[in-house]
Amino acid sequence: MKRTPKLPVNIDRNEQISLSEQIRKGVTDAISKGLLAPGARLPSWLDLAAQLGVSRGTVKSAYDRLKDDQLVASSPSQGTRVAPFLPEKNNIPTISEPVPNSALYRDFLLARGFFQMGIPAKDNFPATTLARLFSAAMRARMSSQQLYPDPRGEIEFRTEIAAQLALSRGLKCHPSQIFITSGFTGALSVILQALKLHGEKAWVENPGFPPARKALELAGLSLVAVPVDHEGMNIEFGLSHAKDAALALVTAGQQAPLGVTLSLKRRAQLLNRADQNHSWIIEDDYLGELQLNHRAAPALASLDSKGRVIYTGTFSKTISPNLRLGFLVAPPSLIDIIGDIVATLSPAPEPALQMAIRNFMHEGHFLRHLRKMKRLYHARSQALCAEFNQMGHKAEIKGLSILLQLPETVQDETIISQASHYGLAPSALSRWYMPNTPSHSGLLLGLADPEGKDLLQACKKLDHVIRNQS
Repeated sequence: MKRTPKLPVNIDRNEQISLSEQIRKGVTDAISKGLLAPGARLPSWLDLAAQLGVSRGTVKSAYDRLKDDQLVASSPSQGTRVAPFLPEKNNIPTISEPVPNSALYRDFLLARGFFQMGIPAKDNFPATTLARLFSAAMRARMSSQQLYPDPRGEIEFRTEIAAQLALSRGLKCHPSQIFITSGFTGALSVILQALKLHGEKAWVENPGFPPARKALELAGLSLVAVPVDHEGMNIEFGLSHAKDAALALVTAGQQAPLGVTLSLKRRAQLLNRADQNHSWIIEDDYLGELQLNHRAAPALASLDSKGRVIYTGTFSKTISPNLRLGFLVAPPSLIDIIGDIVATLSPAPEPALQMAIRNFMHEGHFLRHLRKMKRLYHARSQALCAEFNQMGHKAEIKGLSILLQLPETVQDETIISQASHYGLAPSALSRWYMPNTPSHSGLLLGLADPEGKDLLQACKKLDHVIRNQS
């Protein structure tokens, strides 16, 4: 009986890349290293699937990619074999793409594992419903008259967002004030182009969202680090250090990363100061109504009667960052200039995607999903806090994350580096502080991981790493 050849391929189900891609890379590496010679026969789909414990479709997908790369060939009589004449070695992709030097890419490309921040719980993602709605929206889009879409975004989607903002954030606006963008960063880009504040000063929260700070720097603004305390951004500090600032960027509803809500007193101070100085406020309402411990505070923009606040929202936390879908609400005085910018430089994303999310909201799925996720995150945050506190650490709920305090003598960056070897990906609190300002050491833990023995084991591993550095 002829034995089935055994390929030197291993798969890891904890990897972020698909199983078929792992198989493709394993075969490609074996060919490039000479372990599989030209003409060597590969196992059938069925045999390799049995060897690796995957489906035949997964193996077929990998083999199809290898054929596209001209590394294998197949026929009914010969089966699948390594191609007799291989492409030049330098065309075989055995080296991964280099990671950019910018620190901004650490979280985008490298942070994978337990406790990762900024991503929703994948085990409760409404994939089936969204796939159905997107498929229907795409069919409707392709069967309609082929016209350029409205660069501001689909009117039905903007109308739905306006209704949702009035209901959940206390923000009453007309759909004409709403512009659909590629996430928060897309909204921020449009706003900064519209305001033209090159050379001016900008208040930013300290600690605060590093990519947003970088965007302001790239737009030519001089940043003023304003400390955050239990009431949010310290407006008195900003007034005493940079009263003439032309812009303030604030996460008023739930501060990132400390989770506090900007107090009513400070909201009034910030709005009065913007009115008197004719300055601008960008409100990053990145979590919207997705707050765990109490009813979400109204948006800062809902208190703005002078048209100084530009509100931004996103579906990254409430649905998924894969959507890259956000929006901004412009004061009436900025509608025309922002309209010109999106028409010429930054049009709204794919209309079918917009309509799928619009229907997700219109049919009631969105609010049901939010209620479910709030219950889920609340339970997970309570359980994580209890687990780490029982281990002797100080853990607190901070928005959609847990802040694990570290002794000031322990560098959180060191913990992050060591934790990555154990499949853990918490974030370092110190990274959220402006360079050359006082900072605190701590770990920010995301709530996306499902409860169970794997998460409990991850907690124990992180405890081990911290104790080894203490």
